[in-house]
Amino acid sequence: MPPRRLLAAVMTVAAIAAGTTAATAAPVVTTTNPITSSFADTFADPSIIQGRDGYWYAYATSDPLVANGPFGLMHMARTKDFSSWEYLGTVFNDQTKPSWAAPGSFFWAPDIRYFDGHYVMYFTVTDTNANPGGDPAIGVATAPTPAGPWTATSGPVVAPRPDGNGGYLGTIDPAMLTAADGKRYLYYGGFYGGISVTELSPDGMHAVGTPTQVTIGDRYEGSYVVYRDGWYYFMGSSMNCCAGPTTGYSVFAGRSRSPKGPFVDADGAALTDSRVGGTTVITQNGNRWIGPGHHAFITDAAGQDHIVYHAIDRNQPWLTNPFGINRRPMLIDNIDWIDGWPRTNAGAGPSQNPVAAPTTGSALGIDSTDPAAGLRGATRQPGDSLGGPTATINGAAQTRQSAPDGSLRVEADVKLGNSFTTVLGNQVVTTVANDRLTITVGGRTSSVNLPADFDRTQWNKLSVQVSGSTVTARLNDAGLGDVYGEAQLAVPGLELRSAPVRWLGSAEVDNLTVRSVAKPVNKMVAVPRTGKLLTGDSFDGALGSDWSWVRKDDKATVADGKLSWPLENADMTGSSNNAGLLFHTVPTGDSWIAETKLHLDTGQGDVRNYQQAGMIAYLNDDDFARLGNVAIWKTRQTEYGRELVARPSDGATSYGAAAIGRSAPTLWMRLAYHKNAAGEHVYRAGTSVDGKNWTWGASWVLPSAAKIGIYAHGEFTGANPPPVATFDYLNFYESR
Repeated sequence: MPPRRLLAAVMTVAAIAAGTTAATAAPVVTTTNPITSSFADTFADPSIIQGRDGYWYAYATSDPLVANGPFGLMHMARTKDFSSWEYLGTVFNDQTKPSWAAPGSFFWAPDIRYFDGHYVMYFTVTDTNANPGGDPAIGVATAPTPAGPWTATSGPVVAPRPDGNGGYLGTIDPAMLTAADGKRYLYYGGFYGGISVTELSPDGMHAVGTPTQVTIGDRYEGSYVVYRDGWYYFMGSSMNCCAGPTTGYSVFAGRSRSPKGPFVDADGAALTDSRVGGTTVITQNGNRWIGPGHHAFITDAAGQDHIVYHAIDRNQPWLTNPFGINRRPMLIDNIDWIDGWPRTNAGAGPSQNPVAAPTTGSALGIDSTDPAAGLRGATRQPGDSLGGPTATINGAAQTRQSAPDGSLRVEADVKLGNSFTTVLGNQVVTTVANDRLTITVGGRTSSVNLPADFDRTQWNKLSVQVSGSTVTARLNDAGLGDVYGEAQLAVPGLELRSAPVRWLGSAEVDNLTVRSVAKPVNKMVAVPRTGKLLTGDSFDGALGSDWSWVRKDDKATVADGKLSWPLENADMTGSSNNAGLLFHTVPTGDSWIAETKLHLDTGQGDVRNYQQAGMIAYLNDDDFARLGNVAIWKTRQTEYGRELVARPSDGATSYGAAAIGRSAPTLWMRLAYHKNAAGEHVYRAGTSVDGKNWTWGASWVLPSAAKIGIYAHGEFTGANPPPVATFDYLNFYESR
């Protein structure tokens, strides 16, 4: 229907309007991390989906839920409001688990989806019958409801991948995406072999074609990909998921115009580079939560994105004895899109206090699971056992109440007829017709083609959102970042007026929500900034009384305004403790920033374990935090590691690390010190490749104030003579 005639028809429908008072705002529901504490102590590698019954269903890897509990065959739970949860049992039992899995196999990292009229779950099988002993593969199962029963296919969707050396690559951690080209893609892989993406058959049950590697090995696992504003955002977890109290797991992102990449970060660094890229999505901030990662995304009824992930309470890191199973409950926090990049709580990281829960259900007096009662002109249908009653629209329908002025989001599961139109504020018109998704506002139009095989007779998800002066309409599988089509239109000066939401055409509608849009956050939280110089040394002469050594290395020399230090074939982790450390006196006060400039050329692309140099916050040989520019296999990374005694009975230590920013031959480093509200000593790391623009990352908490110094070592291979680390200065500044 032409836009002018369509608007005229809409205005005719307005004549039947009644009950035009905007709905009263519902009370705010809060939630506190970890959100799975009511039924589980650990709920790792979570994924989540909203079922047509209005519940949100969450799934987790096979670890025991509680200490000394049995390993499950992946877990299921559900919630209506993210405040209270119901545990639903395991995905499989011994009779229904995949027949091709070896008897001792574990089942990890479920990825939940909905398409073609059923729920689809991808998961890791750690060992198959084909090559018993550790040949991971990706399995897939389907179910008529999000609670099952789940039926696994007779073979893997991605088979084990031999590494050519008698072993197998890390075929783990699946994540599916339906892309705008109408094809389905599966991302999988991890630290051994990197992450690849393969096209799937239309039914999603088989890998087809040749995979494309999208990350370098040794850096990322736990991938998840979402589409937004014309970009595909790849997100992956880095470093060690499970090092107990020293876990530094974090999530980083890159983006591409293609679902196959190449994915590059906000600084233009590719995730396939040896000096690997990645823009921080979430990392630990110095509160109780460490190692946040292996995540999934959801969008709530108000258009707010959220990240669900696991993390470790540094005060309760183990589910079983030290060095046993890690305690990894599920957490949730807001994702804010700032300058085109996803940031958790605007860069603040994991929350530990009560926060607003995701917005669920509908305003305007609509029961989202029985939507016809809240509409005029719609017919109630009994629906099915999964979704319950639905609303059929044939001709014209509208909400009984008016939506308020301002930004608005309308979302529903829909089975579409030949043409279906949504109208907001009598101003914004979105139509699905003739295999196109079109937005019309006044004389402005934005339109995209839908895939040739788009099936409008299946349940799909349709959302229309006006946020400020931008209108976005999207059709997708299940609201999990996938996309069949997204149209977007910027209308300067657009101010949505109060009016009923209206529909024209034909569709069956379920899970209908109408909500004011969550206020977007578009500014990052404050980061540490340097003030005046307090103390330090620019190496203009011999080392003075402000310097002290632990295990002095006579090969370190000062000349020409630099300290040059050939890397020692030594280390600080475990029982080695044979590396030299050079410390400078720190300033007094409860906050300051230490900074150095380091030049260390570790090459690119070859194996050089583990050449490194940088800064250290040191209590003793078994209790420190170390920020280094380091070679790890073929990657060059900035690693912020932590070692402490994890088992006091025998002095056994734990070491883990977070990654921060990008490696470069010349790298600036900072450690920002402050005391938190509990009086603990927090050291946050930052790096820069130009000395001007800083990437601030993870924080480690030490039990007392530490010595600050520099180091150059590495238990390394691949270079003889060893590379030389050159430091231009070590300075201490006020923290502003």
